[in-house]
Amino acid sequence: MPRLTSRHSLSAAALLMAASIFLSRLMGLARDKVISWQFGAGADTDVYFAAFVVPDFINYLLAGGYISMTLIPLLTARFRENEDDGWNFFSAALTWNTALACALCVLGWVFAPELARLTAPGFSAGQLTRLAFYLRIVLPGQIFFLAGACLTALLYIRTMFAVPALTPLIYNGCIIVGGLVWPYLAGQEAAGGMTGYAAGVTVGAACGAFAMPLYAAWTGGLRLRLRFGHPLLRRYILLALPLMLGQSIVVLDEQLIRVFGSLAGEGTLSLLTYARRIMLVPVGVVAQAAGVAAFPFLASLAANDERTAFHATLGDALKRGLFAVLPLTAWMIAAAQPILGLIFEGGRFDVEDTAHGAPLLQLFLCGVPFWLVQQVIGRAFYAWQDTLTPAVIGTLVTLAVLPIYPCLARTWHGPGVAGLSAASIILYALILCLWWRRRFGPDAFAGLVRPALVCAGLAAAAGLAARLAMVFTAGRPLPDLLHGLPETPAGLIVHLFGLGVSALVFGLVYLASARLFLPDALRLHGSQPDSTAA
Repeated sequence: MPRLTSRHSLSAAALLMAASIFLSRLMGLARDKVISWQFGAGADTDVYFAAFVVPDFINYLLAGGYISMTLIPLLTARFRENEDDGWNFFSAALTWNTALACALCVLGWVFAPELARLTAPGFSAGQLTRLAFYLRIVLPGQIFFLAGACLTALLYIRTMFAVPALTPLIYNGCIIVGGLVWPYLAGQEAAGGMTGYAAGVTVGAACGAFAMPLYAAWTGGLRLRLRFGHPLLRRYILLALPLMLGQSIVVLDEQLIRVFGSLAGEGTLSLLTYARRIMLVPVGVVAQAAGVAAFPFLASLAANDERTAFHATLGDALKRGLFAVLPLTAWMIAAAQPILGLIFEGGRFDVEDTAHGAPLLQLFLCGVPFWLVQQVIGRAFYAWQDTLTPAVIGTLVTLAVLPIYPCLARTWHGPGVAGLSAASIILYALILCLWWRRRFGPDAFAGLVRPALVCAGLAAAAGLAARLAMVFTAGRPLPDLLHGLPETPAGLIVHLFGLGVSALVFGLVYLASARLFLPDALRLHGSQPDSTAA
């Protein structure tokens, strides 16, 4: 068996995972493009997207997204001390996670109609029936996700990153194939038009999230035993408990949008979902990548109690991330309509859907810089082995905004839900920063606030210029000529033209103004991070 302490290049691993995140986001958009082409934004897609509320909540309740973070440190230490007992602990953790997932999924299957009414209060009786049907199809996928998360943690310990990087690609691919194949197997209307997509979720989870990691671990010497007890389980539960009980606004944001989007009118939940998918691209590629890249360095510095270097590294990660995400977000806000139209318009997703969805995307994008802040600051807390503080703050923010969601959904509909989602992330990130400052001091934010505000101002000015350029060129001869072409190609070319104009104008204005007022931003983009402190 390969030694568990073997090391790969950190930069190569980070690059691989960043590429995986980017490709996963692209596959997710491709999946939603196929769905929007076939079904548009209507009652069927609303029901399909609402079917993920309960399964995702089960995943969050069992800390599925954090299994690696809590299991890896304990498992690594146990393997180094006693490899045979390390397999005992791993088997016990896998057994309990799988057993709990099975129990919760069985309960969800039995009470699917009641859960449908609870999670989609705005749906009609027919929609609720279909929702319960879809829910029973996608629920078993969580068993594979949670068991696969334990196996993935084992692969990370053994520095086997390729299989985890492929997991989301296989998962999304199965959903697309399921949706495209189902009409030929059973007919489009048989048991609900989107049954194939729902079945693809469970198949994708079984193949991508479970079978692939299991095979990779098995070929590397996996030793499984059926065990329910181990001394380290108590420590594991104590580490995971804050993440299990603290249902933070970060993990529940999408579920709140799905639940209360059902109150905002037919098709609104689908438009909110499509717009949020696009917003998640910069969140994943920039914000999540910044947090993942910073965490190993922060954890190493915290372990050695090097506080000065820790604060410097944290401040540098925040500055680099903000200098990247602020201009990207400003441009995407300016070009929201052609971005949304280029990705989703076509088939049953028409021009009117694009016009209604673009403002939702703009509101979601307002929170992207704060997604980056909470990703980095949250991992800074984790580096000091504090999983409680982010969970408590996130839970309190969730409880604060929860009563506001139904009011805004019924009065302001989609914009109310999207705006409150962005406001919630902004509030969480700001409180997290204030709490960090109170506990650890202001050193991490030294020299950060003013440049970030200048960068935001320059990006906003460039975004306004890009928007004005799009409005001005919209009436020029090129778009007028294109309107005479067949509808779909013309729309595609018009959106491409708008993106090109906005990107050109934004780039020229932002780079020129940044060269004058914020040369540090350009220098940071062209330099390599200093990792010697770690």
